[in-house]
Amino acid sequence: MHVVPLPALADNYIWLLHDDSGNAIVVDPGESEPVEAALHARKLTLRAVLLTHHHPDHIGGAERLKEAFNIPVYAPEDDRIAVATHRVKDGDSLALSQPAARFDVMAVPGHTLTHIVYVGEGVLLCGDTLFSLGCGRMFEGTPTQMHASLQRLAALPGETLVCCGHEYTAANARFAQTVEPHNAALNARAQEVDTLRAAHRPSVPATLASELACNPFLRVNSDEVIDWCRRHGAANDPVARFAALRSAKDAFKA
Repeated sequence: MHVVPLPALADNYIWLLHDDSGNAIVVDPGESEPVEAALHARKLTLRAVLLTHHHPDHIGGAERLKEAFNIPVYAPEDDRIAVATHRVKDGDSLALSQPAARFDVMAVPGHTLTHIVYVGEGVLLCGDTLFSLGCGRMFEGTPTQMHASLQRLAALPGETLVCCGHEYTAANARFAQTVEPHNAALNARAQEVDTLRAAHRPSVPATLASELACNPFLRVNSDEVIDWCRRHGAANDPVARFAALRSAKDAFKA
């Protein structure tokens, strides 16, 4: 399976997955034009759309793609996603025939209450829950929910490719380095990201193993993160540390 990030809108990524026989799926098409252009350029046929949550920058192009290609649209159980033809929930498995692919569905409340991710074929299609070197804002969920969701994702195999919904990595790196300035893996990743972005290349996907080594929101039990949280009055438990990190990131000016 080939995994291609398609830039869209201001800083979104639409994820295009396709096989060698010309069959493709897309995840979170915030607009249809980049998808249609990529399909034409690669001589692919779109077979399905997968959606992670209801925000317009993730579903805005789904209606046109559904109508143009007469394809199913998989989405969480959320009435705000009217374009859905199939609803999926935590614990479901989604088996596609073209391209031949299987994804497990996981509920990850936090960014929104009905956010889901798709895991399979070596990738984690995680929308706005986990970003490289960061995580999503909590628009609807609580720190307890978001921390638990991230911990579920952290338990996936380290070689899993994290395919997130935005190009936020450089800004996330600058915040992460204020939390763990002595983290060698983080500093190397930040340099790598600067090089990629300077060449106008995507910073993602990244492996989950890299995120576990670098992303402070997955590292709330590491010594340097605990020290940072202690200085910010929140060293008592992992959820409190996560909440302190998220609050600080919300106010951070890169």
